[in-house]
Amino acid sequence: MRYDLILFDNDGVLVDSEPLSNRHLAACLTELGHPTTYEESLRDYMGSAMHRVHDIVLEQTGQRLPADFDDVFHARVFAAFEEELLPVAGVEGLLEKLTADGVPYCVASSGSHERIRVGHRVTGLDRFFDNDRIFSSEDVGRGKPAPDLFLYAARRMGFAPERCLVVEDSPLGVQAAVAAGMDVYGYTGMTPAEKLADATQLFPTMGELADLLV
Repeated sequence: MRYDLILFDNDGVLVDSEPLSNRHLAACLTELGHPTTYEESLRDYMGSAMHRVHDIVLEQTGQRLPADFDDVFHARVFAAFEEELLPVAGVEGLLEKLTADGVPYCVASSGSHERIRVGHRVTGLDRFFDNDRIFSSEDVGRGKPAPDLFLYAARRMGFAPERCLVVEDSPLGVQAAVAAGMDVYGYTGMTPAEKLADATQLFPTMGELADLLV
């Protein structure tokens, strides 16, 4: 292994949640008088912590989202998770191999701890991630593209940033990894390659990622 620790983004990398999440985020914003298409939600918010959604809406419209916005949005998303969420194709086999080989890994997500755990429970990925392997932007205050989350996760796991690899699928996540001084492999399963151009390496499937990690 070229790296001592692998840090996985969650949404879109471990669980196939980006289509569900952005569909409901666009609907919630539109209902509140901030017309947003699914494509615009992906463009503006994919990979974001919730505070960034609030910040962008305030900047663009001068209006604050309601105090209960996050709760309403997450209730809808979690209900959709229960019905539709699946793991990203090939990620279970990848995690099984990393576990068998004794390679340290964790998840570092812009999503809340609750969102991570709900998604992992529904998809069965909870068997790979105990509490000590789960890190959220809630832990640091500033989400991606700030490097804080990745640096915090690496420190808690006991590894130097330059010995870490981040696996990401969003431009914000790639920016955060680069700012943290970490290599980053960009997953192009859903995100166009040109939007992840600053990544160290690009890959289209989890099977190919497994080969890159050898």
